[in-house]
Amino acid sequence: MGGQTTMRAAVRRRYGPADGVAIEEVERPTPGEGEVLIRVTASSVNPADWHMMTGLPYLVRLQAGLRSPKRPVLGADVAGIVEAAGPAVTRFRPGDEVFGETSGAFAEYATAPEAVLAAKPAGVPFEQAAATPLAGLTALQGLRDKGRLRAGHRALVIGASGGVGTFAVQIAKALGAGVTGVCSSRNVDLVAALGADRVVDYTRDDFAATGPYDVILDNVGNRSLADCRRALADDGTYVLVGGPKHRFLGPMRRLVRVLATSPFTGQRLVGMLAGANADDLVELARLTAAGDVTAAVERAVPLTGVAAALRSQGEGHTRGKTVVTI
Repeated sequence: MGGQTTMRAAVRRRYGPADGVAIEEVERPTPGEGEVLIRVTASSVNPADWHMMTGLPYLVRLQAGLRSPKRPVLGADVAGIVEAAGPAVTRFRPGDEVFGETSGAFAEYATAPEAVLAAKPAGVPFEQAAATPLAGLTALQGLRDKGRLRAGHRALVIGASGGVGTFAVQIAKALGAGVTGVCSSRNVDLVAALGADRVVDYTRDDFAATGPYDVILDNVGNRSLADCRRALADDGTYVLVGGPKHRFLGPMRRLVRVLATSPFTGQRLVGMLAGANADDLVELARLTAAGDVTAAVERAVPLTGVAAALRSQGEGHTRGKTVVTI
């Protein structure tokens, strides 16, 4: 490690807009028990990073810090090379190529528990691996676990051109389902290229008039629950992943409505928050290595481009994933 004790990182010292994100020289982290130190090759931008930057909705601050961020370095997705292993680490050793989730990934080095990492598939670029963890886990767990999607089912992915949506289209196909994706006009070709059997351009057609679907994965939450249920089979499952922005509650307002309605219908209406675990990362690695899933990377930016990428994420202008190369 050459005796170096500092590193460059994308930091915000207080909650607020992207203008408050700066590249600073900070102390390099040290791996604790069960953790490894990763020399970060790439990360990627997620809506969660925008929430952690702004501290919105305010519910975020219960975990991240009430008045100011407990952890100033941003970034959750990580791909890189193990630099050092802490005590009790058994799965990885220095030199191993890994990917997964952590905190503080917009930096030259990051620590992560080995329990939330997996080996990067050989031949898969670090940029592709870095774009996969949070969005890929959300899509996989939302469809397979919450949605109980099976071969022969019909799936509707609302927000099919976004980070989660692009993974969801491919994972639903890999699970053997027929897939309809909902997106805007400019993204129709992208969603079709990902393998969707049908693409609904919401600027021209109404997805609520299609169906019925066995599973609906809603990454947007801007249509009424009644409209979504109209497209859902009588015994189908609606999975809420994302919702409209709200200063205090965020998607929780939509989730409360979903949970309050579910007991009074034969349809399953559920919300979800992805959980990082090695087994599901290994499954994503398998799907990626097999060519069944490929991260839809729209662009790559350097560490100095993090602020602009987060600003774009907040404005809703992204499609697929934005990768940060370190």
